[in-house]
Amino acid sequence: MSTATTPPNSGQPHNCAHAHAHDHAHGHGHPHPHPHSHSDDDATPPLAAVQDIHFTYSGSAEPVLRGASLALRPGRRIGLLGHNGSGKSTLLHLLMGLLRPQSGRVLHRGVPLVSETRKTREADFVPLRREVGFLFQNSDDQLFCPTVLEDVAFGPLNHGASPAEARAVAEATLERLGFAGFGSRVTHRLSGGEKKMIALAAVLAMQPQALLLDEPTNDLDPHTRDRLIAILAAHSPTHLIISHDWDFLAHTCDSFLTVQDGAVRTATHTPHTHVHTHTGGDVHHHHG
Repeated sequence: MSTATTPPNSGQPHNCAHAHAHDHAHGHGHPHPHPHSHSDDDATPPLAAVQDIHFTYSGSAEPVLRGASLALRPGRRIGLLGHNGSGKSTLLHLLMGLLRPQSGRVLHRGVPLVSETRKTREADFVPLRREVGFLFQNSDDQLFCPTVLEDVAFGPLNHGASPAEARAVAEATLERLGFAGFGSRVTHRLSGGEKKMIALAAVLAMQPQALLLDEPTNDLDPHTRDRLIAILAAHSPTHLIISHDWDFLAHTCDSFLTVQDGAVRTATHTPHTHVHTHTGGDVHHHHG
């Protein structure tokens, strides 16, 4: 997870109502793909999980989460729904050890990292963060190096790669995402969408087994959003995505959960694509 708080030395790479998401396809037919359901009773422990989490922010009288549980298993592509302030982002921060609950457990492959019977150390989360990459909602919280190459190379270098190895991984990752030649660009001068994709490159450079993505389509133009859908299809077999973009979720997820009243539940209203034809082709039109 690219969440380091100490900048590396400069000069070297371092380390709801039911809704249809309308997909306008110029072709034939009207398929209505719907998500597949999964059960959470697999015998193998989940890659990461929270169990019966209770969390209240300091100074707040009301808890955000009240007994929330969630499991991320290999091969799952989960969309996490819920209104603003419901606790979706808080849940991911707890899962990654960036926040600590008042009660409940956080587990990595069945091993408790947080529980009421043990003292939690920051180092306990290192194995989980090596396997689960986290894309923050605000890219400025994730990018802190002077140049793009340094930001993308930071994770591999921090995980033990040599400067040459980290640079090679960073350049290959940028090329794979369509940002070859961006290495020398000054990070803080990038557009919002470019920052989002470079932050994703920084996460993917660490070759995680799963991704947590918090509102990944914020600041993306339609072309870059489509590119992100293709990247996730090709390189992210396991992920959990928070998004209010139902069309994006319909293309990238196959099961859906919702955070409601402080708990995680199976979503009763889920995104799906509605593919249909238009005889006017690319002529501007709208739906009443």
